[in-house]
Amino acid sequence: MSSTLETINLPHLPSSLPVHVALYRDIQNAPFLRQQLISGNSDFEYAFIDASMVLSKAHVSSAIFRAVNDYLNERLKSRNVHSEIVFSFSPTNNIADSFRKFGISDSTKDLLVVKVSITPEITHDSVATHLAQSVEGSPVPFNDETLSEIADVAKIKKAYKLGALPSAPAGQVNGAGNSDSMRLENSIIGAIALRGAT
Repeated sequence: MSSTLETINLPHLPSSLPVHVALYRDIQNAPFLRQQLISGNSDFEYAFIDASMVLSKAHVSSAIFRAVNDYLNERLKSRNVHSEIVFSFSPTNNIADSFRKFGISDSTKDLLVVKVSITPEITHDSVATHLAQSVEGSPVPFNDETLSEIADVAKIKKAYKLGALPSAPAGQVNGAGNSDSMRLENSIIGAIALRGAT
């Protein structure tokens, strides 16, 4: 199985903290993966995110940036930087609720996996190898086109209380020049940035 793991360096964060992101469809072992998280198995210290709750790469980058920034400034509200990434998707300060809405569940079919290189031994290759052994699903490219096929826009809007915003036509969530999708994306990114600021 070829890996489509992508390693990215986020602007305004140290290049010594690369972020590894993988996207999978048709996950077969979500209950196993969730159990590893619950039991605190350190080999499975990842942010496991239900990909149907993800609108775009910018949406993902905003949550990762928020979490890693809080990690660097010792402001984590949850157990580690990876649980903080899941929490950072949430527009509210309720950690349990954010995991229920955005984290992996036993019924998750499409999964976004994020791992931050917080220690030198976490490399692209080590993450790719471990995920290939651990995740039973089809790796797909981490891009806006794939995310737009997976995103459940109605569920996302409900989670962010953005029901009044118009929905983009199916398959056009991130279409260039699509003002509805841009407005939705900007509203979500704003909600992530402002969480806890009030």
